[in-house]
Amino acid sequence: MKNPIKIAIYSGVVPSTTFIERLIDGLAKKDHKIYLFGVQNKKIASRKNIHIISYVNKISKFLLLIKYSFLLSLYKTNEKKRLDNIIFNTKKNSRLLKVKYYPVLYHCPDIFHLQWGKGVEDWIWVQEFGMKLILSLRGAHINYSPIADSRLANKYVNLFPKLDGFHAVSKSIASEAMKYNAALQKTKVVYSGLDLEQMSFQLKEIDKKCGLKIISIGREHWKKGYSYALNSMKILKEMKIDFHYTIVGVENNEELLYKRSQFGLENEVTFIGKMPFEEVLKNIKSADVLVLSSVEEGIANVVLEAMALGTLVVSTDCGGMNEVIINNENGYLIPIRDPESMASTLFKVSDLSLKNYQNITCAARKTIEKQHSHEKMIHEMNELYLKVLKN
Repeated sequence: MKNPIKIAIYSGVVPSTTFIERLIDGLAKKDHKIYLFGVQNKKIASRKNIHIISYVNKISKFLLLIKYSFLLSLYKTNEKKRLDNIIFNTKKNSRLLKVKYYPVLYHCPDIFHLQWGKGVEDWIWVQEFGMKLILSLRGAHINYSPIADSRLANKYVNLFPKLDGFHAVSKSIASEAMKYNAALQKTKVVYSGLDLEQMSFQLKEIDKKCGLKIISIGREHWKKGYSYALNSMKILKEMKIDFHYTIVGVENNEELLYKRSQFGLENEVTFIGKMPFEEVLKNIKSADVLVLSSVEEGIANVVLEAMALGTLVVSTDCGGMNEVIINNENGYLIPIRDPESMASTLFKVSDLSLKNYQNITCAARKTIEKQHSHEKMIHEMNELYLKVLKN
């Protein structure tokens, strides 16, 4: 690329989530110059075209502040004075803001791509120094946080019209953001992309002698709907269905432990804590069906991964899940908060013939290849950046 774009991908931590790391790597391979700012919580290998400006503890944070205070004073004196005035008027901890802001001002990327909506107020200032500000619209930050926090909702209403662009992870979440004045013409839906070369598809069948192997994966949070999932497991047991249900990401949740005991599901339900991504994929492959019991999502990455690997998906019809799953064709959609529907659908899955099971999982893989490839994601994100810079 003759004129690579300088892009800051900001989530506040380095490294970030799986999706954001895929985005970073893909953009760097397009020869863009990628800048990562924030707390480094894990040692990572150096990568071509990726510049990490981070700190790991109080000492490195202090040294970072000294370094960029000096560089700005030497090379960008007027800009530093303007930023210091902005920091003063925020009435927040000025030292912490200087640690966050000074490196960004010095490197001055063409685009500052903010990953989390709640931080938009902290970064609106970059536009005053010629940087374009793009916000990713993701799950909780749009779907329910502004509903629970009226002050956050008001900030969105006032600030969203000022942003240069929006990346939405689903059509559903793009529509939700428009309630807070996100402009349609500035918004591009770019679905999460998977590296399909690393996710080989596996044709398999349910071993009915071993029972139905069910898995859910996700953090401990009310929005994951695990309580409803356990209700459905109780129904399955009452129906005399042979199964085992594993939840990865939940280990010592008092409510769920109590409910498992109350329902007498100790032999049928296992809770496992967090595990490395590679282990997560192995567990998805070994399961017969992945259940997404959530009451809210953008589009759950774990569903995309299961569809890519060949594990059948039963998902609630929440957020943008109906943008990837076509009921009875490449998976199953059920209403949210409906244990009876979940149980009846899982019973249906347990009774599928080999041919029907594989037809559904093959259709799921084709959906991922068409709509959720890594190459497609990077191409469309690149289009968004170029459009914003052109405007």
